[in-house]
Amino acid sequence: MSLEQDRSETDEADPFDAFRQFFALERDVLVLSIAMFAFSLGFQMTSRYMGEYMYALGGTAFVVGLFGTFSNIISAVYPYPGGAISDRIGSRYALTAFGLCSTLGFAIWFAAPLVMDVAVGPTSLGILAVFVGLIFSQAWKSFGLGASFAIVKQAVAPSRLAAGFASTETFRRTAFLVGPLLAAVLFFPFGSTDSEVRLAFQLILVVAIVFGVLGTIVQHLLYEADEDSFGEKFEGVSQLITDLREMPTELRPLLIGDTLVRFANGMVYVFFVIVVTRFREVGLTLSLPAAGTVELSPQSYFGILLGIEMLVALLVMVPAAKAAERVGLKPVVTLGFAVYAVFPVVLISAPPDAAVLAILFAFSGLRFAGLPAHKALIVGPAETGAGGRVTGAYYLLRNLIVIPSAALGGLLWDGFDNPLTGDAVLTGDPVLAFTIATAIGLIGTAYFLVFGKEFDAYRPNRA
Repeated sequence: MSLEQDRSETDEADPFDAFRQFFALERDVLVLSIAMFAFSLGFQMTSRYMGEYMYALGGTAFVVGLFGTFSNIISAVYPYPGGAISDRIGSRYALTAFGLCSTLGFAIWFAAPLVMDVAVGPTSLGILAVFVGLIFSQAWKSFGLGASFAIVKQAVAPSRLAAGFASTETFRRTAFLVGPLLAAVLFFPFGSTDSEVRLAFQLILVVAIVFGVLGTIVQHLLYEADEDSFGEKFEGVSQLITDLREMPTELRPLLIGDTLVRFANGMVYVFFVIVVTRFREVGLTLSLPAAGTVELSPQSYFGILLGIEMLVALLVMVPAAKAAERVGLKPVVTLGFAVYAVFPVVLISAPPDAAVLAILFAFSGLRFAGLPAHKALIVGPAETGAGGRVTGAYYLLRNLIVIPSAALGGLLWDGFDNPLTGDAVLTGDPVLAFTIATAIGLIGTAYFLVFGKEFDAYRPNRA
Protein backbone atom coordinates (compact mmCIF):
# COMPACT_ATOMS: atom_id res chain seq x y z
CA MET A 1 0.00 0.00 0.00
CA SER A 2 1.35 3.44 -0.94
CA LEU A 3 1.96 6.15 1.58
CA GLU A 4 -0.71 8.33 -0.05
CA GLN A 5 -3.29 5.52 0.12
CA ASP A 6 -2.40 4.81 3.71
CA ARG A 7 -2.78 8.49 4.59
CA SER A 8 -6.15 8.83 2.88
CA GLU A 9 -7.52 5.82 4.75
CA THR A 10 -6.15 6.62 8.20
CA ASP A 11 -6.13 10.43 8.39
CA GLU A 12 -9.90 10.82 8.48
CA ALA A 13 -11.30 14.20 9.47
CA ASP A 14 -12.54 14.38 13.03
CA PRO A 15 -14.97 17.30 13.45
CA PHE A 16 -13.70 17.90 17.02
CA ASP A 17 -10.03 17.40 16.16
CA ALA A 18 -9.44 21.17 16.11
CA PHE A 19 -10.48 21.39 19.76
CA ARG A 20 -8.44 18.34 20.79
CA GLN A 21 -5.31 19.66 19.11
CA PHE A 22 -5.90 23.11 20.58
CA PHE A 23 -6.05 21.85 24.14
CA ALA A 24 -3.06 19.57 23.43
CA LEU A 25 -1.21 22.83 22.59
CA GLU A 26 0.20 21.62 19.27
CA ARG A 27 1.93 24.75 18.07
CA ASP A 28 0.67 25.17 14.52
CA VAL A 29 -2.94 24.35 15.42
CA LEU A 30 -2.78 26.60 18.47
CA VAL A 31 -1.57 29.57 16.42
CA LEU A 32 -4.06 29.24 13.59
CA SER A 33 -6.92 28.45 15.98
CA ILE A 34 -6.29 31.55 18.07
CA ALA A 35 -6.16 33.75 14.96
CA MET A 36 -9.29 32.18 13.49
CA PHE A 37 -11.17 32.56 16.76
CA ALA A 38 -9.97 36.14 17.35
CA PHE A 39 -10.88 37.58 13.97
CA SER A 40 -14.08 35.57 13.59
CA LEU A 41 -15.25 36.81 16.98
CA GLY A 42 -14.34 40.41 16.23
CA PHE A 43 -15.99 40.51 12.82
CA GLN A 44 -19.11 38.58 13.81
CA MET A 45 -19.88 40.61 16.94
CA THR A 46 -19.63 43.83 14.92
CA SER A 47 -20.86 43.06 11.40
CA ARG A 48 -24.29 41.79 12.42
CA TYR A 49 -24.96 45.08 14.23
CA MET A 50 -23.72 47.43 11.50
CA GLY A 51 -27.22 48.30 10.27
CA GLU A 52 -28.23 49.37 13.79
CA TYR A 53 -24.95 51.30 14.23
CA MET A 54 -25.48 53.16 10.96
CA TYR A 55 -29.03 54.07 11.92
CA ALA A 56 -27.66 55.45 15.20
CA LEU A 57 -25.15 57.50 13.19
CA GLY A 58 -27.98 59.03 11.17
CA GLY A 59 -28.04 56.64 8.20
CA THR A 60 -31.15 55.50 6.31
CA ALA A 61 -32.27 52.11 5.04
CA PHE A 62 -30.87 52.91 1.60
CA VAL A 63 -27.49 53.85 3.08
CA VAL A 64 -27.49 50.58 5.02
CA GLY A 65 -28.26 48.82 1.75
CA LEU A 66 -25.34 50.60 0.07
CA PHE A 67 -23.11 49.42 2.90
CA GLY A 68 -24.24 45.85 2.22
CA THR A 69 -23.52 46.29 -1.47
CA PHE A 70 -20.07 47.72 -0.68
CA SER A 71 -19.45 44.68 1.52
CA ASN A 72 -20.43 42.50 -1.44
CA ILE A 73 -17.87 44.30 -3.61
CA ILE A 74 -15.13 43.60 -1.10
CA SER A 75 -16.26 39.98 -0.77
CA ALA A 76 -16.01 39.68 -4.54
CA VAL A 77 -12.62 41.35 -4.92
CA TYR A 78 -10.67 39.89 -2.00
CA PRO A 79 -10.97 36.07 -2.22
CA TYR A 80 -9.35 35.45 -5.62
CA PRO A 81 -6.10 37.35 -4.99
CA GLY A 82 -6.15 35.90 -1.49
CA GLY A 83 -6.36 32.37 -2.89
CA ALA A 84 -3.70 33.09 -5.51
CA ILE A 85 -1.35 34.56 -2.91
CA SER A 86 -1.87 31.61 -0.58
CA ASP A 87 -1.06 29.23 -3.44
CA ARG A 88 2.05 31.23 -4.32
CA ILE A 89 3.82 32.57 -1.23
CA GLY A 90 2.36 30.95 1.88
CA SER A 91 0.64 32.58 4.79
CA ARG A 92 2.73 34.14 7.54
CA TYR A 93 3.38 37.69 6.34
CA ALA A 94 0.16 37.91 4.37
CA LEU A 95 -1.93 36.85 7.38
CA THR A 96 -0.08 39.33 9.57
CA ALA A 97 -0.69 42.21 7.16
CA PHE A 98 -4.35 41.39 6.77
CA GLY A 99 -4.70 40.96 10.53
CA LEU A 100 -3.37 44.47 11.02
CA CYS A 101 -5.76 45.75 8.37
CA SER A 102 -8.76 44.18 10.08
CA THR A 103 -7.77 45.64 13.44
CA LEU A 104 -7.37 49.07 11.85
CA GLY A 105 -10.85 48.71 10.37
CA PHE A 106 -12.35 48.12 13.81
CA ALA A 107 -10.54 51.24 15.06
CA ILE A 108 -11.97 53.35 12.23
CA TRP A 109 -15.47 52.14 13.09
CA PHE A 110 -14.81 53.09 16.71
CA ALA A 111 -13.94 56.66 15.68
CA ALA A 112 -16.99 57.14 13.42
CA PRO A 113 -19.21 58.84 16.10
CA LEU A 114 -16.49 61.46 16.63
CA VAL A 115 -17.09 62.85 13.13
CA MET A 116 -20.78 62.05 12.65
CA ASP A 117 -21.72 65.73 12.81
CA VAL A 118 -19.39 66.67 9.96
CA ALA A 119 -21.52 66.95 6.83
CA VAL A 120 -20.23 65.49 3.57
CA GLY A 121 -22.73 66.17 0.82
CA PRO A 122 -25.99 64.35 1.64
CA THR A 123 -24.36 62.25 4.35
CA SER A 124 -21.82 62.64 7.15
CA LEU A 125 -18.16 61.87 7.69
CA GLY A 126 -19.19 59.32 10.33
CA ILE A 127 -21.11 57.29 7.74
CA LEU A 128 -18.19 57.52 5.31
CA ALA A 129 -15.88 56.28 8.07
CA VAL A 130 -18.03 53.16 8.38
CA PHE A 131 -17.51 52.45 4.67
CA VAL A 132 -13.76 53.10 4.88
CA GLY A 133 -13.48 50.87 7.94
CA LEU A 134 -15.09 48.00 6.05
CA ILE A 135 -12.27 48.05 3.47
CA PHE A 136 -9.84 47.17 6.24
CA SER A 137 -11.93 45.13 8.67
CA GLN A 138 -12.93 42.46 6.17
CA ALA A 139 -9.37 41.83 5.00
CA TRP A 140 -8.42 38.84 7.17
CA LYS A 141 -11.83 37.17 6.79
CA SER A 142 -11.95 37.36 2.99
CA PHE A 143 -8.24 36.80 2.34
CA GLY A 144 -8.21 33.54 4.27
CA LEU A 145 -11.07 32.04 2.28
CA GLY A 146 -9.06 30.43 -0.50
CA ALA A 147 -6.29 29.39 1.86
CA SER A 148 -8.63 27.56 4.21
CA PHE A 149 -10.28 25.67 1.33
CA ALA A 150 -6.92 24.63 -0.11
CA ILE A 151 -5.58 23.48 3.26
CA VAL A 152 -8.60 21.25 3.92
CA LYS A 153 -8.45 19.79 0.41
CA GLN A 154 -4.77 18.89 0.86
CA ALA A 155 -5.27 17.36 4.30
CA VAL A 156 -8.44 15.29 3.86
CA ALA A 157 -9.40 12.37 1.62
CA PRO A 158 -11.94 13.34 -1.10
CA SER A 159 -14.76 11.31 0.45
CA ARG A 160 -14.22 13.06 3.79
CA LEU A 161 -14.17 16.69 2.61
CA ALA A 162 -17.48 17.63 4.24
CA ALA A 163 -16.28 16.29 7.59
CA GLY A 164 -13.02 18.21 7.15
CA PHE A 165 -14.88 21.45 6.58
CA ALA A 166 -17.17 20.64 9.51
CA SER A 167 -14.06 20.53 11.69
CA THR A 168 -12.82 23.99 10.68
CA GLU A 169 -16.31 25.46 10.66
CA THR A 170 -17.05 24.12 14.15
CA PHE A 171 -14.09 25.99 15.60
CA ARG A 172 -14.76 29.18 13.65
CA ARG A 173 -18.47 29.17 14.40
CA THR A 174 -17.76 28.84 18.10
CA ALA A 175 -16.46 32.41 17.87
CA PHE A 176 -19.65 33.26 15.99
CA LEU A 177 -21.57 31.98 19.02
CA VAL A 178 -19.48 33.78 21.65
CA GLY A 179 -19.30 37.10 19.77
CA PRO A 180 -23.03 37.96 19.63
CA LEU A 181 -23.57 36.78 23.20
CA LEU A 182 -20.75 39.05 24.35
CA ALA A 183 -22.33 41.86 22.35
CA ALA A 184 -25.65 41.19 24.11
CA VAL A 185 -23.92 41.53 27.48
CA LEU A 186 -22.28 44.81 26.49
CA PHE A 187 -25.59 46.18 25.21
CA PHE A 188 -27.41 45.14 28.41
CA PRO A 189 -26.68 48.25 30.56
CA PHE A 190 -27.85 50.57 27.79
CA GLY A 191 -31.22 51.53 26.36
CA SER A 192 -32.35 51.92 22.78
CA THR A 193 -31.60 55.59 22.17
CA ASP A 194 -29.17 56.34 19.34
CA SER A 195 -26.56 57.78 21.69
CA GLU A 196 -26.65 54.68 23.91
CA VAL A 197 -26.47 52.39 20.88
CA ARG A 198 -23.36 54.22 19.68
CA LEU A 199 -21.69 53.98 23.09
CA ALA A 200 -22.49 50.27 23.48
CA PHE A 201 -21.19 49.51 20.00
CA GLN A 202 -17.96 51.37 20.71
CA LEU A 203 -17.44 49.09 23.72
CA ILE A 204 -17.97 46.12 21.43
CA LEU A 205 -15.40 47.54 19.04
CA VAL A 206 -12.86 47.88 21.85
CA VAL A 207 -13.21 44.13 22.43
CA ALA A 208 -12.83 43.49 18.68
CA ILE A 209 -9.66 45.62 18.57
CA VAL A 210 -8.15 43.75 21.51
CA PHE A 211 -8.82 40.38 19.90
CA GLY A 212 -7.51 41.66 16.56
CA VAL A 213 -4.23 42.76 18.11
CA LEU A 214 -3.93 39.47 19.98
CA GLY A 215 -4.61 37.39 16.87
CA THR A 216 -2.14 39.37 14.77
CA ILE A 217 0.69 39.15 17.30
CA VAL A 218 0.22 35.45 17.96
CA GLN A 219 0.09 34.42 14.31
CA HIS A 220 3.11 36.57 13.37
CA LEU A 221 5.38 35.44 16.22
CA LEU A 222 4.42 31.78 16.44
CA TYR A 223 3.28 30.74 12.97
CA GLU A 224 5.69 28.20 11.39
CA ALA A 225 6.43 29.82 8.03
CA ASP A 226 8.60 26.90 6.90
CA GLU A 227 5.49 24.72 6.83
CA ASP A 228 3.85 26.82 4.10
CA SER A 229 3.31 25.23 0.71
CA PHE A 230 3.95 27.11 -2.51
CA GLY A 231 2.17 26.92 -5.83
CA GLU A 232 2.89 28.19 -9.30
CA LYS A 233 3.58 31.81 -10.16
CA PHE A 234 0.45 33.93 -10.44
CA GLU A 235 -0.02 35.10 -14.02
CA GLY A 236 -2.37 38.00 -13.28
CA VAL A 237 -5.63 38.68 -15.12
CA SER A 238 -4.87 36.09 -17.79
CA GLN A 239 -4.72 33.40 -15.13
CA LEU A 240 -8.00 34.60 -13.64
CA ILE A 241 -9.70 34.35 -17.03
CA THR A 242 -8.22 30.88 -17.50
CA ASP A 243 -9.40 29.75 -14.08
CA LEU A 244 -12.93 30.99 -14.79
CA ARG A 245 -13.01 29.24 -18.17
CA GLU A 246 -11.61 26.02 -16.77
CA MET A 247 -13.83 25.92 -13.71
CA PRO A 248 -15.06 22.31 -13.33
CA THR A 249 -18.36 21.83 -15.15
CA GLU A 250 -19.85 20.25 -12.02
CA LEU A 251 -19.71 23.66 -10.35
CA ARG A 252 -21.87 25.53 -12.86
CA PRO A 253 -25.34 24.47 -11.62
CA LEU A 254 -24.15 24.97 -8.05
CA LEU A 255 -22.84 28.43 -8.93
CA ILE A 256 -26.13 29.50 -10.53
CA GLY A 257 -28.30 28.22 -7.69
CA ASP A 258 -25.93 29.53 -5.04
CA THR A 259 -25.77 32.97 -6.68
CA LEU A 260 -29.55 33.32 -6.71
CA VAL A 261 -29.83 32.21 -3.09
CA ARG A 262 -27.04 34.55 -1.98
CA PHE A 263 -28.48 37.43 -3.98
CA ALA A 264 -31.76 36.93 -2.15
CA ASN A 265 -30.04 36.75 1.22
CA GLY A 266 -27.92 39.79 0.36
CA MET A 267 -31.04 41.87 -0.23
CA VAL A 268 -32.11 41.58 3.40
CA TYR A 269 -29.18 40.29 5.50
CA VAL A 270 -28.06 43.73 6.75
CA PHE A 271 -31.66 44.49 7.74
CA PHE A 272 -32.21 41.52 10.08
CA VAL A 273 -31.03 43.61 13.03
CA ILE A 274 -33.32 46.48 11.98
CA VAL A 275 -36.33 44.15 11.85
CA VAL A 276 -35.73 43.10 15.46
CA THR A 277 -34.63 46.44 16.94
CA ARG A 278 -36.68 49.03 15.02
CA PHE A 279 -39.33 47.41 12.80
CA ARG A 280 -40.68 44.99 15.44
CA GLU A 281 -38.87 46.44 18.50
CA VAL A 282 -38.72 43.08 20.26
CA GLY A 283 -36.88 42.90 23.57
CA LEU A 284 -37.10 40.34 26.33
CA THR A 285 -38.32 40.49 29.92
CA LEU A 286 -36.99 37.84 32.31
CA SER A 287 -38.03 37.13 35.89
CA LEU A 288 -35.05 35.70 37.73
CA PRO A 289 -35.24 34.49 41.34
CA ALA A 290 -32.02 36.22 42.39
CA ALA A 291 -32.07 39.33 40.21
CA GLY A 292 -35.79 39.97 39.92
CA THR A 293 -37.10 41.38 36.64
CA VAL A 294 -34.46 41.84 33.93
CA GLU A 295 -35.25 43.88 30.83
CA LEU A 296 -33.24 43.21 27.68
CA SER A 297 -33.37 45.93 25.03
CA PRO A 298 -34.06 44.87 21.43
CA GLN A 299 -30.37 45.43 20.68
CA SER A 300 -29.32 43.15 23.51
CA TYR A 301 -31.92 40.53 22.64
CA PHE A 302 -30.72 40.48 19.03
CA GLY A 303 -27.36 39.22 20.31
CA ILE A 304 -29.19 36.42 22.14
CA LEU A 305 -31.03 35.52 18.94
CA LEU A 306 -27.73 35.34 17.04
CA GLY A 307 -26.37 33.11 19.80
CA ILE A 308 -29.37 30.78 19.43
CA GLU A 309 -28.86 30.70 15.67
CA MET A 310 -25.20 29.81 16.00
CA LEU A 311 -25.79 27.21 18.72
CA VAL A 312 -28.11 25.36 16.37
CA ALA A 313 -25.51 25.71 13.60
CA LEU A 314 -22.83 24.13 15.78
CA LEU A 315 -25.15 21.28 16.70
CA VAL A 316 -26.20 20.44 13.13
CA MET A 317 -23.04 20.91 11.03
CA VAL A 318 -21.25 17.76 12.13
CA PRO A 319 -24.30 15.43 11.86
CA ALA A 320 -25.11 16.96 8.46
CA ALA A 321 -21.55 16.31 7.26
CA LYS A 322 -21.86 12.71 8.43
CA ALA A 323 -25.25 12.41 6.72
CA ALA A 324 -23.70 13.67 3.47
CA GLU A 325 -21.45 10.62 3.44
CA ARG A 326 -24.58 8.47 3.25
CA VAL A 327 -26.99 10.48 1.11
CA GLY A 328 -24.57 12.66 -0.87
CA LEU A 329 -23.68 16.34 -0.77
CA LYS A 330 -26.52 17.60 -2.96
CA PRO A 331 -29.47 16.91 -0.59
CA VAL A 332 -27.65 18.53 2.33
CA VAL A 333 -26.74 21.61 0.28
CA THR A 334 -30.33 21.88 -0.96
CA LEU A 335 -31.59 21.88 2.64
CA GLY A 336 -29.28 24.78 3.50
CA PHE A 337 -30.41 26.72 0.41
CA ALA A 338 -34.08 26.19 1.31
CA VAL A 339 -33.62 27.61 4.80
CA TYR A 340 -31.75 30.60 3.38
CA ALA A 341 -34.64 31.21 0.98
CA VAL A 342 -37.58 30.85 3.37
CA PHE A 343 -36.22 32.74 6.38
CA PRO A 344 -36.68 36.36 5.12
CA VAL A 345 -40.43 36.18 4.52
CA VAL A 346 -40.97 34.21 7.72
CA LEU A 347 -39.01 36.76 9.76
CA ILE A 348 -40.73 39.86 8.37
CA SER A 349 -44.15 38.26 8.81
CA ALA A 350 -43.57 37.09 12.38
CA PRO A 351 -45.46 38.72 15.27
CA PRO A 352 -43.43 40.90 17.66
CA ASP A 353 -43.00 38.09 20.15
CA ALA A 354 -39.66 37.18 21.74
CA ALA A 355 -40.40 33.44 21.86
CA VAL A 356 -41.44 33.35 18.20
CA LEU A 357 -38.24 35.12 17.15
CA ALA A 358 -36.17 32.67 19.17
CA ILE A 359 -37.77 29.79 17.28
CA LEU A 360 -37.22 31.51 13.94
CA PHE A 361 -33.54 32.19 14.58
CA ALA A 362 -33.12 28.58 15.71
CA PHE A 363 -34.64 27.60 12.36
CA SER A 364 -32.22 29.99 10.61
CA GLY A 365 -29.34 28.07 12.21
CA LEU A 366 -30.28 25.06 10.09
CA ARG A 367 -28.96 26.86 7.00
CA PHE A 368 -25.46 26.13 8.27
CA ALA A 369 -26.17 22.40 8.05
CA GLY A 370 -25.36 22.58 4.37
CA LEU A 371 -22.25 24.75 4.70
CA PRO A 372 -19.55 22.03 5.02
CA ALA A 373 -21.19 20.05 2.21
CA HIS A 374 -21.42 23.20 0.10
CA LYS A 375 -17.71 23.90 0.52
CA ALA A 376 -16.87 20.29 -0.27
CA LEU A 377 -18.96 20.52 -3.43
CA ILE A 378 -17.01 23.62 -4.50
CA VAL A 379 -13.46 22.43 -3.91
CA GLY A 380 -13.96 18.70 -4.43
CA PRO A 381 -13.73 18.70 -8.24
CA ALA A 382 -10.66 21.00 -8.23
CA GLU A 383 -7.27 19.63 -9.16
CA THR A 384 -4.73 19.20 -6.37
CA GLY A 385 -2.72 22.39 -5.91
CA ALA A 386 -5.44 24.58 -7.46
CA GLY A 387 -7.99 24.52 -4.64
CA GLY A 388 -7.29 28.10 -3.61
CA ARG A 389 -7.67 29.49 -7.12
CA VAL A 390 -10.81 27.46 -7.93
CA THR A 391 -12.39 28.60 -4.69
CA GLY A 392 -11.38 32.19 -5.30
CA ALA A 393 -12.68 32.16 -8.88
CA TYR A 394 -16.00 30.64 -7.75
CA TYR A 395 -16.54 33.24 -5.04
CA LEU A 396 -15.36 36.07 -7.27
CA LEU A 397 -17.94 35.28 -9.93
CA ARG A 398 -20.72 34.66 -7.43
CA ASN A 399 -20.02 37.74 -5.37
CA LEU A 400 -19.70 40.03 -8.39
CA ILE A 401 -23.27 39.16 -9.38
CA VAL A 402 -24.51 39.54 -5.79
CA ILE A 403 -23.00 43.05 -5.44
CA PRO A 404 -26.19 45.13 -6.06
CA SER A 405 -28.44 42.96 -3.89
CA ALA A 406 -28.28 44.95 -0.65
CA ALA A 407 -28.78 48.29 -2.44
CA LEU A 408 -31.84 46.81 -4.14
CA GLY A 409 -33.14 45.66 -0.79
CA GLY A 410 -32.59 49.16 0.62
CA LEU A 411 -34.50 50.73 -2.28
CA LEU A 412 -37.44 48.38 -1.76
CA TRP A 413 -37.38 49.03 1.98
CA ASP A 414 -37.12 52.86 1.74
CA GLY A 415 -38.81 53.47 -1.59
CA PHE A 416 -37.62 56.08 -4.08
CA ASP A 417 -38.85 59.08 -6.06
CA ASN A 418 -38.55 60.13 -9.67
CA PRO A 419 -35.53 62.49 -9.62
CA LEU A 420 -37.11 64.67 -12.35
CA THR A 421 -40.65 65.09 -11.02
CA GLY A 422 -40.26 64.24 -7.36
CA ASP A 423 -43.20 61.85 -7.56
CA ALA A 424 -42.97 58.59 -5.67
CA VAL A 425 -41.99 55.73 -7.94
CA LEU A 426 -42.16 53.13 -5.19
CA THR A 427 -43.41 53.47 -1.65
CA GLY A 428 -41.02 51.83 0.74
CA ASP A 429 -42.22 48.49 2.07
CA PRO A 430 -40.01 46.17 4.16
CA VAL A 431 -42.46 43.29 3.65
CA LEU A 432 -42.16 43.65 -0.13
CA ALA A 433 -38.36 43.60 0.06
CA PHE A 434 -38.28 40.46 2.16
CA THR A 435 -40.95 38.69 0.09
CA ILE A 436 -39.12 39.31 -3.18
CA ALA A 437 -35.93 38.05 -1.55
CA THR A 438 -37.62 34.79 -0.59
CA ALA A 439 -39.03 34.37 -4.12
CA ILE A 440 -35.56 34.74 -5.67
CA GLY A 441 -34.07 32.36 -3.10
CA LEU A 442 -36.67 29.70 -3.83
CA ILE A 443 -35.93 29.94 -7.56
CA GLY A 444 -32.24 29.35 -6.85
CA THR A 445 -33.00 26.42 -4.58
CA ALA A 446 -35.29 24.81 -7.16
CA TYR A 447 -32.68 25.29 -9.90
CA PHE A 448 -29.98 23.54 -7.93
CA LEU A 449 -32.38 20.77 -6.90
CA VAL A 450 -33.16 20.04 -10.56
CA PHE A 451 -29.79 20.62 -12.25
CA GLY A 452 -27.19 20.32 -9.46
CA LYS A 453 -24.49 17.66 -9.79
CA GLU A 454 -23.22 15.31 -7.11
CA PHE A 455 -19.49 15.06 -6.37
CA ASP A 456 -18.36 11.55 -7.39
CA ALA A 457 -16.68 10.79 -4.08
CA TYR A 458 -20.04 11.32 -2.32
CA ARG A 459 -22.34 9.38 -4.61
CA PRO A 460 -24.43 7.07 -2.39
CA ASN A 461 -23.79 4.13 -4.73
CA ARG A 462 -20.04 4.66 -5.03
CA ALA A 463 -17.85 1.61 -4.67
